[in-house]
Amino acid sequence: MTAVLTPDNENISEPFNVTNDWFDSVPAHLLRQFSGAEQQGIHIKPNDGKKPELCLNFASNDYLGLRYHPDVVEAAVAATLAHGLGSGSSRMVTGDDPLMHQLEAALASWKGYQACLLVGSGMLANIGLMQALTNRHTHIFSDKLNHASLIDGIRLSSVPSSHSHRFAHRDYDMLEMQLHQQPAQRRIIVSDGVFSMDGDSCELQKLLTLAEQHDTLLVIDDAHGIGVTGKHGRGLSEDLAGHPRLIEVGTFGKAFGGYGAFILATHSIIEGLRQRLRTMIYSTAMPISMTQAMHQSLQLILQGELRLKLQKNLDLFRSLAAGLPLMPSDSPIQPFLVGAETDALFLSQRLRGRGFIVPAIRPPTVPKGTSRLRITLSAMHNETDIGELVRALEQLA
Repeated sequence: MTAVLTPDNENISEPFNVTNDWFDSVPAHLLRQFSGAEQQGIHIKPNDGKKPELCLNFASNDYLGLRYHPDVVEAAVAATLAHGLGSGSSRMVTGDDPLMHQLEAALASWKGYQACLLVGSGMLANIGLMQALTNRHTHIFSDKLNHASLIDGIRLSSVPSSHSHRFAHRDYDMLEMQLHQQPAQRRIIVSDGVFSMDGDSCELQKLLTLAEQHDTLLVIDDAHGIGVTGKHGRGLSEDLAGHPRLIEVGTFGKAFGGYGAFILATHSIIEGLRQRLRTMIYSTAMPISMTQAMHQSLQLILQGELRLKLQKNLDLFRSLAAGLPLMPSDSPIQPFLVGAETDALFLSQRLRGRGFIVPAIRPPTVPKGTSRLRITLSAMHNETDIGELVRALEQLA
């Protein structure tokens, strides 16, 4: 028996130690922890008692800095005052609102799709999508480096493990071979657009060609591409969106600077998802404050100025860091390959001592032996910020 201290300081008996009995043990120096840090624009104040107290944040997915943009914040505040804090229920009950439909229509028009559906988060969108589109006869073909939300969605779907096929990262010859070997009626190719830990991108045209040749659906999660890639910030599908075989997932948690997600597809697919997407049907709807804030973010993305500033920062970083072990990436995600898990953690800690927050990414998030620093750039960074980071990397690596 172990003792548990309750809020009123009374000891009660606990029949077993849940942490030790239920979870695999992890060495203390490898434990994952919440940072408890306070973010202040492009700076972050770690709650670790170390110096310097204020650090530059090179870990955020807020690529355009829109979470702090006064127009976005003002839209959220005004909507909160007018509509209250939350939505109160699922969209299938009373949580729906005409303003949600306006945002869906605006996103579909901007991206070039027939229809759009708002969802609570990218994780909910991908898990729900894999469940809604599949049955026990479906075969799924998934890139090995897809995001955990897609991996978990496939695992939680009704697709048997024997029908779940993974192909080596961006190895479309292997994918084509798998498609030839599994000529099932219901087949879905699944891939990230921009890969969240590598920063590289899928070959969307190649995937669409394979989808047409083999009569499959194609699901692309372009969470890290929408808003920042493409001539007009529409993401990887800028010139290919609206294809009847293509279903695209985007999020508001990256370039849009908010929270939530959306699915884009044909009218018939979106209508089917309204009936079958359990992660939307049985979840509280997105607050109107977020809906309106994201509509304002879309207007700012359309202007293009912040995207150009981000690209300028990206070009500067790649130029200054040309001699460093960066993985190939044209996205704001710039992985600095280290290798060993402990080495990546140590380098991240040393950078923190220099005033930079750059997280170490390690297994199981990435394959063993490929631990890295995940550097993310933002339109909020300036030339001095980027130059100082590169100098620190050159001195410490």
